[in-house]
Amino acid sequence: MTELDCPLVSVIIPVFNDAERLALCLAALAQQTYARSRYEVIVVDNGSEQPEQIQAVAAPYDWVTIAMESTPGSYAARNKGLTLAQGEVIAFTDADCIPAVDWLERGVAHLRQTPNCGLIAGRIEIFFKDPQRPTSVELYESITAFPQERLLSQFHGGATANLFTWRAVIDRVGGFDDQLKSNGDLDWGKRVHAQGYEQRYAEQVLVLHPARASLGELYGRTRRLVGGYYGLRLKQAQSLGQRQAVFLQMLLQNLVPPVSFAVNAALDTRLSSVGQKLKVSWVMVLVRYISAWETLRLKLGGVSSRA
Repeated sequence: MTELDCPLVSVIIPVFNDAERLALCLAALAQQTYARSRYEVIVVDNGSEQPEQIQAVAAPYDWVTIAMESTPGSYAARNKGLTLAQGEVIAFTDADCIPAVDWLERGVAHLRQTPNCGLIAGRIEIFFKDPQRPTSVELYESITAFPQERLLSQFHGGATANLFTWRAVIDRVGGFDDQLKSNGDLDWGKRVHAQGYEQRYAEQVLVLHPARASLGELYGRTRRLVGGYYGLRLKQAQSLGQRQAVFLQMLLQNLVPPVSFAVNAALDTRLSSVGQKLKVSWVMVLVRYISAWETLRLKLGGVSSRA
């Protein structure tokens, strides 16, 4: 693809207190095979405690714009980025992701090759801090996190850690619901699908994402995901009865022991030993009960977490 053939791409990256991993993300974007003059990067600081660190990481790159968004939540930050974006193509990734060197080139190619395309969801590959000694949480993440192809087929959306679309699509369907702390990407994808656009999963459009390694990280992620999903379900409910049903369904689902998950883990060839399979099943039990508690907390008036 020659420079003249390359549509301008705006890459939008929300960040919150993660300057170290943002540095790796920007370094990977600096090495793209896509023509350097045909993409811009917009980093939206979503209230980091030390914003000067975010600014210092971006300073070496004159093609990176730093913006600020005070409303908590990555979807509010992405919407802020959209107000600044100049590109015909919009690409989303996260501050803790490492895009492959041909990420932009392949993402744009798939977008252009798909008639009436609304979004391209690329592969998100999980990696461990120490591949020889993965933690129980890392093993769990490796078989559960970011199933882009399944998300697209079942929910008509994909994680914004690796997503491409046309600016014209966003102009038609609107931006993200900034009240959601999670699942806003699936909510947006459903709107794209409802407008009749095609959606594709692209295995070759790759970003790397670190697995969460500790119970603390898992706890924070689980709370955020439950809050986003609960908020999305309540948004879709049309009556008080339906809202009550959402609560009860989510609570009861998470109180049921994950027997089918344990069976699937036992059969999963990505887990190399009985010990790994048992560890992953134990983590899933923990996730279920964290999810049940968080659902109850939200029902009692708690605010969804951004952690």
